[in-house]
Amino acid sequence: MAASETHHVLDLPVFDKPVKILIVVAPYYKDIADQLVAGAKATVEAVGGSWDLIEVPGALEVPSAIAIAERMSNFDGYVALGCVIRGETTHYDTVCNDSSRALTLLGLQGACIGNGILTVENKAQAEVRAEAKGQNKGGGAAAAALHLVALSRKWANPSKGVGFHSDAIKLAGEAKGPTTA
Repeated sequence: MAASETHHVLDLPVFDKPVKILIVVAPYYKDIADQLVAGAKATVEAVGGSWDLIEVPGALEVPSAIAIAERMSNFDGYVALGCVIRGETTHYDTVCNDSSRALTLLGLQGACIGNGILTVENKAQAEVRAEAKGQNKGGGAAAAALHLVALSRKWANPSKGVGFHSDAIKLAGEAKGPTTA
């Protein structure tokens, strides 16, 4: 069981300018979603960031909402949250695969996304993973987004018309300070 394994978790990055994160949640299983959101909010706030929260009908709509926000707003990063529990049909596979694939494609286009959409066999597994004081997968997804935001800020290239470069951003595991890419 994964809960009994020890995993290495990176320290949260440190930012010199505030971070603005959009949390997109599909609250189909409301109690699970609430725990995921609580973990994500706490993690964003731990780095001095701000967050906005929107709800969408289901996990398949999460990537679309992020794509719209990436195109039309000014968020630094995104946290995708929700829960898909295996049922009796292949719909589970479609929702899991397509939502994950869409989030990955958005990330490959430069969006800083932490994927916290749980894909589980039953509600008990979801509860263990979602609990903010337990496995805290919502907080983990927010941390992933924050790490990607830190990288995007570190590597921003004004000559390409993208972002800014700051030597004051400290990435997790960066012992000697920033280096140029």
